[in-house]
Amino acid sequence: MSLFHLELLPPVEQKPNGSLPRMNGRQRQRAVALIRKLCSAFDNGNCLYLDDGEEVPCPQTLSYSVCCKVFRWMLLKDKAGQELETELSGKDAIKRCALCGKAFLPGSNRAKYCDDCKAIAKRRQKAEYAKRRRANSRMIEQQSP
Repeated sequence: MSLFHLELLPPVEQKPNGSLPRMNGRQRQRAVALIRKLCSAFDNGNCLYLDDGEEVPCPQTLSYSVCCKVFRWMLLKDKAGQELETELSGKDAIKRCALCGKAFLPGSNRAKYCDDCKAIAKRRQKAEYAKRRRANSRMIEQQSP
């Protein structure tokens, strides 16, 4: 019994040498926690998508490779998995947010904040600018006779 068609999901990307992306120990722990929390096919350590009459352990919880389509294309795209996806993407352009420290892929070389903190930082900067501008206008008013 399949909850949806896995064939509709694209395959997991492979490196140029044909290997799958690998996780370190800490990333794997976070991946297993994400699977236990969000995966609809995870049932007491077993994968319901691979179940064909007998229980099959979830391969993604056992492996350091990113081998599951559901994990790659659904769980990592979820808000809770975006930071892990950024780390696993393997791109050199990964940056850390100046406010929260979360890893993110910048849209440009000037990006300093993740999507969650971008609005907060902009609001703070506008408030500081307005405060400086008001202070400068008061100084000019005091100086003029």
